[in-house]
Amino acid sequence: MIVPSVAVFLDRDGTIIVHKPYLHQPDEVELVPAATAALKRARDQNWKLFLLTNQSGVGRGLFRLENVEFVHVRMLELLGLNADLFTGICIAPEAPDQPILYRKPSPRFILEVMQEHTLAGDCCWMIGDSPSDWETGRAAGIHACAVRSALTTAESERAREKLGIPLFDDLLEAIIHIEKETIHQRAPE
Repeated sequence: MIVPSVAVFLDRDGTIIVHKPYLHQPDEVELVPAATAALKRARDQNWKLFLLTNQSGVGRGLFRLENVEFVHVRMLELLGLNADLFTGICIAPEAPDQPILYRKPSPRFILEVMQEHTLAGDCCWMIGDSPSDWETGRAAGIHACAVRSALTTAESERAREKLGIPLFDDLLEAIIHIEKETIHQRAPE
């Protein structure tokens, strides 16, 4: 029996690192609690991990794409899980008023990755802290999980409930949920 690959698409700000508006200084990067444990657990199961982050500060001219890349280098240093932790990274630099290619809730990156890596939608998950993250997962036809962050509001809670997305206190809880769901999906009938 061929076991399908599990792939997890992760939002960055509020999911892996603390959300700071227009973060572009590596020394300001701060991991959310349990981020390292969560990503280590996923990596140890040989899951494919992908990072998908909206960075409208680039499109707005507030900072350059290389600043975002420096932030990612620092994030990976803090995680301590090797520079190749992510199979792929998508930085969506578009500002909200610019034509959308990869800016969430566009599912384009996820759909391209699924095709490139021959991933089945029922084995793919999107984890994030905002409605655009969950909508991205749903638009791509994959599962979605919500994590609580400083951006969690009554409005985002209503959006999450409307979409029927489960909410977890942190990334580790979401990864454990995916683990259980994946085991359940693979269990013989």
